Amino acid sequence: MKIAVVASNGKASRAIIEELVARGHEVTAFARHENQSAAKHFVQKDILDLTKGDLAGFDAVVDGFGAFTPETLPLHTKTSQHLADLVAGTNTCLYIVGGAGSLYVDASHKVQLLDTPEFPAVFYALAKAQTEELAALRTRKDAKWVFVSPAADFRPDGEKTGAYILGGEELTLSTAGESIISYADYAVGMVDLIESGEHIGTRVSLVQK
Repeated sequence: MKIAVVASNGKASRAIIEELVARGHEVTAFARHENQSAAKHFVQKDILDLTKGDLAGFDAVVDGFGAFTPETLPLHTKTSQHLADLVAGTNTCLYIVGGAGSLYVDASHKVQLLDTPEFPAVFYALAKAQTEELAALRTRKDAKWVFVSPAADFRPDGEKTGAYILGGEELTLSTAGESIISYADYAVGMVDLIESGEHIGTRVSLVQK
């Protein structure tokens, strides 16, 4: 498959690119600064400067954008909506590296993880921004997208086991009763989703088995 990865220098993006390359996919990375990933094809360009022409012909686009300061948090929604505009009306599917805060903790889907007392206050603003990003994506019927939430404990340097559980809208726990996943195992799950072409227009979640 021909895959584009946007904001390709982030840790999650680099892990996804490594997995894509290992499986023999043709990967083009897009980033503001020089290439730090395993992708052989690279375009140095800001995410908001990308055009329909830049993303034409790809089977999938992975959005690994991340922002963490108060003034940049709204860019989560702005950038993913821009990418959705670029793939709208095409067969190219947009895969978003999402957050866990928007996952529901009850079967009635009334309470989200970020609104529970246990949720770390330091991550609330980021979780809220990504929750708003997901809400905006849900309104899009003109573009193919999949929002992929990691487990609550998303570990950059965790080991790669190759085993994970694919969940949906609710917080899913491992067989040990934990919500943990490494970037490497998240990448395995993300690439599996891309290869399957399933779950279009939905949010899914990944947790270690």
